[in-house]
This record gives sequence, C-alpha cells and structure tokens, in this order.
Amino acid sequence: MDGTVASRKKIMTQTSLTVALLLGLPALGWAEEAESVLSAADTAWMLISTALVLFMTPGLALFYGGMVRKKNVLGTMMHSFFAMALIPVLWMVAGYSLAFGTDIGHVIGGLDYLFLRGIRPDDLNGSTYPHLIFVAFQGMFAVITPALVAGAYAERIKFISYALFTGLWLFLVYVPICHWVWGSGGWLYEKGALDFAGGTVVHMSAGFSALAFAIVLGKRRGYGTTNMSPHNLSLTLTGVGILWFGWFGFNAGSALAANATAGLAFLTTFLAPAAAGLSWAIAEWTRTGKPTALGVSSGIVAGLVVITPAAGFVGPGSAVIMGLLAGVVCYGAVWLKTPLGYDDSLDAFGVHGVGGMLGALLTGVFASWAGWGDPVESLLFHTDLGAALSQFLVQVTSVVATAAYSTVVTLGILFLVRALVGLRVADQQELEGLDLTQHGEANYHF
Repeated sequence: MDGTVASRKKIMTQTSLTVALLLGLPALGWAEEAESVLSAADTAWMLISTALVLFMTPGLALFYGGMVRKKNVLGTMMHSFFAMALIPVLWMVAGYSLAFGTDIGHVIGGLDYLFLRGIRPDDLNGSTYPHLIFVAFQGMFAVITPALVAGAYAERIKFISYALFTGLWLFLVYVPICHWVWGSGGWLYEKGALDFAGGTVVHMSAGFSALAFAIVLGKRRGYGTTNMSPHNLSLTLTGVGILWFGWFGFNAGSALAANATAGLAFLTTFLAPAAAGLSWAIAEWTRTGKPTALGVSSGIVAGLVVITPAAGFVGPGSAVIMGLLAGVVCYGAVWLKTPLGYDDSLDAFGVHGVGGMLGALLTGVFASWAGWGDPVESLLFHTDLGAALSQFLVQVTSVVATAAYSTVVTLGILFLVRALVGLRVADQQELEGLDLTQHGEANYHF
C-alpha cells in the first residue's frame, strides 16, 4: 500500500492503539486498517464529505465578505472563489503528486502522479473507495487553505499579486507541510505527529503565513482612525453556518471511512465549536459588557479550528474543554493585535494560527491522557506519563516546524511577488475599493 490513504489510516490506527494501551483498554476493532475491498458505504461517505469540504470555501467567502467594508466585498469574496478555480488545476498537475507521491528525503513527494497519471477509476490504492475520491477530497483542503490567508491582506492587495502568491504558496508551503504530516515517509509522519484533519497542515500554515503577510503588507490606509466596521454581519453569520456544516465533512470525512472514528469526529466537531462560542462570548461580555454577533461567530470558528487536529483522537469531554480554551485564548490573541500594532484584517492569525497551534498541542495532551475516558479521571489515574510526555513533545516539534517554515517561506514568496508585480494597490485605488479598481464591479447599487 503506498502513501496516500494508507498514511492517514496508519496514523489513526497507531493513535487508537496507543490510547487503548495507555488506559489499559482493549484495542478498538474500528481502529484496524480496512482491507482493500470496495465499500459502497465508504465510497458514498467520502463523496459526501468531499462535497461538504468544497462548500466550506463559499462559506469562508461569506464569512470574510461580511466583515469588510462594502466597497471591498466582491474583491474579498473573489479571494475564495478564484482559489476554487486556480487550485484544483494546480493540484491535478502536480500538487497531489508532490504531497502524496513516493517520499523523497522525508520532505516532499515524487512525481508518481503528475497530471494524475496512472490513477485508474477502479484503483482503490489499498483503501475501500476509489483513489480518485481521495485525490478530490485532499484537493478540497488545498483549495480552502490559501483562501484562509486572505483574511490578513483583505482590502488592500492587488489581484494579480494575490493570484501569483496563491499559486506559489500552494507548492512551496502547503504541499511540503502536507507531505511532512500526512504523506507516507514524511518526517513528521514518521515521528508520529498527530493531525487528524489539518491543525498544522491547514490552520497553522495559513495562520502563520497570514501573520507574515500582514506585517509585510502594512496596515490599511486609515487603520485606527477610519471606521472599518464590518458592513454586513448577516453575511458573516451565514458564512459561519455554512462553515460549520461543511466542517463535518472536513473532520468526520478525515476518518476516510463510514466508521466509528467518523462518528466520534462528527460529535467532537459539534461540541468544541459550541463550547468555544460560549467562552468567547463570556470573555467579550466580561471585558466590554456586550457579547457581539461577530464575537460568537469568531468563537465558533475558533472551536472548529482547535478540534480539527484532534477530532478523531479525543473523547467528547476533551472536545468541550478544548473548545472552552479556544474561545478565550483566540479572543485574547485577536485583542492583542491592536497593542502589538499589526493589521490582520479578518483575524486569520488570531483564529487560525493561534487556534491551530493550541489544537495541535492539546491533541498531544488529550489523545494521550484522556482518550475515551473522563478527562479529569484520566489525568488523575494516568499510568504512563513518559508516553504522554513523548507524544506532547512530538506535537511541540510539529508546531514549531510548521510555524517557522510557513513564516520564512511566506516571507520569501512575498519579497519575490513584490519585486515582480508589487503587492498593494495604489492609495487612490484603496480609497475607491477593490471591487471597482480590481474587478470593475460593485456589489451594491443604491
């Protein structure tokens, strides 16, 4: 079995067995690797999950689009929708192969699947559903991840700069990290790093790249003195609803089968964002005297982010604890951007970077310590502290590596793009808005 479906299933199998051994429980039957026989149930579930993940990107467009000023809503939504046009083509040409092809030096995949050559419609690749579905499922992750970065540069970037950056970022940042963590032979995969559905691969890579982008690009004109309030929070709330709906495919689909792991991931993806929405609202209510719609929606997204790396590895109680922590921690991170002086327009770093990092670290805590039992009881009566600490240190390694690599390579891409075509629109174009100056359109006509 080569390094595609097998790589993800091996991680889940190893983790489930580890949790069982640490807690003195019998190995769970659903953790056993499936035989390579076509399953209609698994095939149907993976098709549905793939469609759900694609639906998340329009949800992100609404979420971000409602948070900007009305003169920039189409330009902002285009950052998501154009990714839906650009990334699938690049993924087919070389992205999938470099992410999941035969390992080269533990850092990148080979060219086995260049232009998806050699992948027949009936090829199962050691799984229970067609290989091409896995290609599409992973492609949906590749689509939404660079779109997340757009939260940092909204309202002030040239469209040509965005397009060039997005293509380069896919190949130079996303694809290598994807191979490290999920590709058979990747160095973090070999270390046993746990990332069920993309805490490091998706959210940390996007979040830390967003921070680098926001710092290099600089603040929006008038930031701190001009009213830059969201123009339509109804769009934002609708976007959050779509994101949460699609996230069930994102996380539960990452079980790669219609099995008990998918059920667990589905439930934890229901609980963690609910808890995070509550804790963000309470933190905001305590500090400002009012819980806001934007705050609750941001808290829900923070909870979705934090549970992503842990969704199929932790129990329901752990998911609630992780969500409660995410709401408070990410709220604090978003609040700090003002005193720290950077303009992360739509909080891509505060929610995705910080939330992904928190989730990756807490995965090491709760996957090793809590498992299926009550979190408090498991912490008190845990029998192998050495194994738990070892897993946590592996998670720390994956967090540091992802943050450092994403930041440094993103800076390099930005300097290249700036030298070639520039980054920011002219001051007058920023004043007029991206909708008219970059696309010749207006969203509202009064």
